[in-house]
Amino acid sequence: MQSNQPGAQGGDLSKLPLAEIERILASSPSGLSQAEAERRLSEYGPNEIEEKKTNLFIKFFTYFWGPIPWMIEIAAILSATVRHWADFSIIAVLLVSNATVGFWEEYQAGNAIAALKAKLAAIARVERDGRWATLATRSIVPGDVIRIRLGDIVPADGRLLGSGDSVEIDQSALTGESLPVERNAGDAVFSGSIIRRGEADALVYATGSRTFFGKTADLVQNARTVSHFQRAVLKIGNYLIILASVLVALIVVVAVARGNTLTDTLEFALILLIAAIPVAMPTVLSVTMAIGARLLAKKDAIVTRLSSVEELAGMDMLCSDKTGTLTENKLKLGSPFTVGSATPEELILYGALASRAEDRDPIDLAVINGVSDQAALAAYHILKFLPFDAVRKRTEAEVRTPDGKIFSVSMGAPQTILGISDNKQEVFDMAERAVEEFAARGFRSLGVARAEKGNGWLFVGILPLFDPPRPEAQATVRDAQAMGVKIKMITGDHIAIARETAHELGLGADILDASGLDNNGKEPSAAQADAIEKADGFAQVFPEHKFEIIRALQERGHIVGMTGDGVNDAPALKKADCGIAVFGATDAARAAAAMVLLTPGLSVIIEAIKEGRRIFQRMTSYSIYRITETIRVLLFMTLAILVFNFYPVTAIMIVLLAILNDGAILSIAYDNASFDQAPEAWQMKKILGVSTTLGVAGVVATFTLFYLAEQIFHMGAGQVQALMYLKLSVAGHLTIFLTRTRKRFWSDRPSKILVIAVFGTQAIATLIAVYGIFMPPLGWGWAIVVWVYALAWFLINDQVKLLAYRIFDPVARP
Repeated sequence: MQSNQPGAQGGDLSKLPLAEIERILASSPSGLSQAEAERRLSEYGPNEIEEKKTNLFIKFFTYFWGPIPWMIEIAAILSATVRHWADFSIIAVLLVSNATVGFWEEYQAGNAIAALKAKLAAIARVERDGRWATLATRSIVPGDVIRIRLGDIVPADGRLLGSGDSVEIDQSALTGESLPVERNAGDAVFSGSIIRRGEADALVYATGSRTFFGKTADLVQNARTVSHFQRAVLKIGNYLIILASVLVALIVVVAVARGNTLTDTLEFALILLIAAIPVAMPTVLSVTMAIGARLLAKKDAIVTRLSSVEELAGMDMLCSDKTGTLTENKLKLGSPFTVGSATPEELILYGALASRAEDRDPIDLAVINGVSDQAALAAYHILKFLPFDAVRKRTEAEVRTPDGKIFSVSMGAPQTILGISDNKQEVFDMAERAVEEFAARGFRSLGVARAEKGNGWLFVGILPLFDPPRPEAQATVRDAQAMGVKIKMITGDHIAIARETAHELGLGADILDASGLDNNGKEPSAAQADAIEKADGFAQVFPEHKFEIIRALQERGHIVGMTGDGVNDAPALKKADCGIAVFGATDAARAAAAMVLLTPGLSVIIEAIKEGRRIFQRMTSYSIYRITETIRVLLFMTLAILVFNFYPVTAIMIVLLAILNDGAILSIAYDNASFDQAPEAWQMKKILGVSTTLGVAGVVATFTLFYLAEQIFHMGAGQVQALMYLKLSVAGHLTIFLTRTRKRFWSDRPSKILVIAVFGTQAIATLIAVYGIFMPPLGWGWAIVVWVYALAWFLINDQVKLLAYRIFDPVARP
């Protein structure tokens, strides 16, 4: 949609006087001519949401561009340069696998914009050339006059015309308000909202992406986040590559100074670089998250973006939609206020008789469901029923009792009902106080009156309506807080409703009116960001407010989750680190979210957080293991070359280490893991510090064995290399049992599949070394020596690990 629509250069057309709107639009209550409408259609574009489409082929290749793919591509190029085609093939498969997984995730997540477009009206009644016609909504232009009726989806933003007619509009999908709102002549109505009561004409002032609904779609399209997982892998990769580059440069300089063959030196240097690049890391971590996603699916949480599993573990702020998530999204009656001799039961009965179930109006249904004895209600016979209309603003029913008596009941706004009541003077003050008290608690009030046949109306009381919290919501809030996750309630409802709900849930009393966050598209000020961070909840929220709330919290360093179910939630769901579409969410919300819940309420999120933190523990274990082993191999080979001018392992041995160890380590995705009570985070100081310490300890152990074999026992060069291969393989894989816990290695029992995978692959590695496959045979005697030596150092390294944690993470979290 072009930006030259009326009002694009200034002035909020939803608030300007109606006469001024007609002047700006060069229109009138009689609408436009067909010729003028066609001209404007050409100028402004069709009334539809623009969708930015990307060629799928091009989209797939974007997954080969970026820091992580670059690292893997460099490794592939280096492998091809030194003609190690087996290595090249493995790396190429990993590269394509990473790209395919990422592409498929995004493709499966669906198109949020398409889901948003599906919510718009397809046809509308439009006045053209003084006649009403049914047209496709895409042909509506600013200045058109449209007619909207009961059940219609409003096709564009407009201002109501007429003299006093009003309509009730459900705009919960746009704003999150739990109750329909009344709109009178001159008020704005928004595209995508639904007419629940009444009929009116409206003057269109915005179409397409300039509508309130269209701006929501733009927010969805523009919302982008970089996962903490991607950042962590990049930091780890950078650390290893910088370390490898320094060591390789050192090896090349020393080799040239010694007069070694430059070709052999460069070939081995390239192999060292290949070994340093963690080509399998993205795949192993993605598989770990994918298997975790399957576990979450069993808990009724469907993951549509894998990185959300890791984000869920680190989430410390959860912005939760109120209506339908923390509350039931189903109106219920509170304790009625009665006057005179009427009892609460009688008052509810009168209200139910003035309601009609077949209209499926949520207010009528709430009153009817409030009757404790439905059989008694059914015994009354409705002789005449007058539905709510814009003029009378109340319902009315003439009723015959089971014993044949006839009386009338009426229900509507308290002020309306008081206005027709003969006892207004006696009850007015009491009724006003009751309405104020209900309003302070966020309740909606309905007045009820009764009239005996031939007599005037008597005001009998007030029925309060509210959206109650879900039964399990309070316990869920407590559980989340105990796990270090602060829940902030977000709602489009009035601040009084938000405060009452927050009070009942134990969320806190600091509820911020989101209307104070309007910055005309600019980022929140420092004071606003402080208020957002401290607030317990937000009321009167629009989609752009939710988006800004999420962004402000992210910029303060928080990992933010967002739950929602409506179109209005889609931008914030897309922007959040972990957007969660709750049970019964719209297609737009599901498409924008990273996770979809299949059961009502938030309780499943607590289970998902626990599972996410277990998955994060596995990912951290693997990361420390991978860095440790890379450092161990790099430093050991560098020392052997610099000190003894000896290449301790061959290129094929490095490939074998990668295939056996990284292949088997995928089983860590099935490992037993506990969850932390505090939000997780990629603590790079701890991860790199512990890894480096264990890596150096491993170098000491390996270099000692190398020295003994080469200098003391005078083994042949080929046998020394076979010995070193087996030592690096066995000791390296045993390291995973150290890194999987920060406590003693026996404190947390590993899963059977991890134990089988580790010892199974090491049995294969042992056979390769013993019988000399791709290397000189080592023999069983030396193989047993290696195993005993590796196990002894395993126990020593367990002590080293505890010391490393005391240094780099001295305060153990509970």
